[in-house]
Amino acid sequence: MPNIKIFSGSSHRELSHKIADRLGMELGKVVTKKFSNQETCVEIGESVRGEDVYIVQSGCGEINDNLMELLIMINACKIASASRVTAVIPCFPYARQDKKDKVGSRAPISAKLVANMLSVSGADHIITMDLHASQIQGFFDIPVDNLYAEPAVLKWIKENIAEWKTCTIVSPDAGGAKRVTSIADRLNVDFALIHKERKRANEVDRMVLVGDVTDRVAILVDDMADTCGTICHAADKLISAGATKVYAILTHGIFSGPAISRINNACFEAVVVTNTIPQEEKMKTCPKIQVIDISMILAEAIRRTHNGESVSYLFSHVPL
Repeated sequence: MPNIKIFSGSSHRELSHKIADRLGMELGKVVTKKFSNQETCVEIGESVRGEDVYIVQSGCGEINDNLMELLIMINACKIASASRVTAVIPCFPYARQDKKDKVGSRAPISAKLVANMLSVSGADHIITMDLHASQIQGFFDIPVDNLYAEPAVLKWIKENIAEWKTCTIVSPDAGGAKRVTSIADRLNVDFALIHKERKRANEVDRMVLVGDVTDRVAILVDDMADTCGTICHAADKLISAGATKVYAILTHGIFSGPAISRINNACFEAVVVTNTIPQEEKMKTCPKIQVIDISMILAEAIRRTHNGESVSYLFSHVPL
């Protein structure tokens, strides 16, 4: 494609390569290095003057370093006269810090801060996937395309779970009810909800199941799993409520801290995540993790954006 350049940050090069391959392109030359005092240095190795530039960087790994690298790359392209710079951020960093809680009213709203930083660095457009709260789009004054993994998830369920027509889709918390009802409606199956009461962040107290999973396959669906306390508790709750098998399907598998050992000890048939975050290392130590490739969704969004076409087709279809 003419007048388009795709650059990769250092957070998830494999995904960037898949996106570029899908579009029949090479990734642009860029050198990212750190000085001995840990400052990030980025050098764009080719001309971007008048080009439509896409920078792929996910919010994972060394999150703060990767975010800073993305901001510097956007700025480097902007002041090198790129006509438009789009940040492709499969997993948006700090998305969970999106409001002040009742408890700590001195909490920051860091997702808004990240939005401001991206805008100030010179980004003209953001492409991301399954934002933790879709209102984060409103933190920006520039266009944001929030893509959904849902079509790819539906495809995976139909292809890999034989009893999907009689399954129950379960949300591990009240916040994900909307996402779960949408999937349940499109599969024409029942849904259930687990209401949890937290005492402290990352710690779950009591869980109440609303809905029926007796003698059925239960599929837990959430947008992200970090330490996996919630979904592992939820899986135990579902088995004790009579579910025959439990699957978990998550868009962003962060899997920090004790997550992997928790999944290995839990009663999941499979924990399915997308590759918005690299999973190769974790799959070596946890055979239950399976990956859905979403690179074609991001690649198609880039192609459509570049050609000035509508992106909304991707909200309900997986590109072939």
